[in-house]
Amino acid sequence: MPPFLLDDPTLDHAGTLLVLLRGAGLRVVTAESCTGGLVAASLTHHAGSSDVVEGGFVTYSNVMKTALLGVDSALLARHGAVSAEVAAAMADGALAHAPRTDIAVSITGIAGPGGGSAAKPVGLVWFATARRSGKTVTLSRVFDGDRASVRQQAVAQALDLVGQRVRS
Repeated sequence: MPPFLLDDPTLDHAGTLLVLLRGAGLRVVTAESCTGGLVAASLTHHAGSSDVVEGGFVTYSNVMKTALLGVDSALLARHGAVSAEVAAAMADGALAHAPRTDIAVSITGIAGPGGGSAAKPVGLVWFATARRSGKTVTLSRVFDGDRASVRQQAVAQALDLVGQRVRS
């Protein structure tokens, strides 16, 4: 059985981020694909998180990315779900659908073990953060390890990115 993905370091990381969000008076929303809601789960694990966490969208399929976040199906067809363009559209869509939120983070990737290609290998994950008072920023990482490890690393990266946006 794979290790539980929300280990103590991840939960501590999320708790630290909640303190940072609270101090800045900001609220966050997530839009997750390959992490299946783990970022939102790590944040909402902590009592009192509702004062800074608006919620999350788990949009694993392209249909759900379009239906819930407004990601253009032509954009998905042109770039694929695992791309900077779709990650940005997911973050922008989450922010648009959560009017009381200041920051959105999105994650779309290939956790494996299958589904990769030469152009988009297993472990490739695209992230985006959107902030009402700023532009949307994207970042990609290629993580090593099995499916659980890729997802774990993606959660940690997403938490880091939200923290960076809070500080900027």
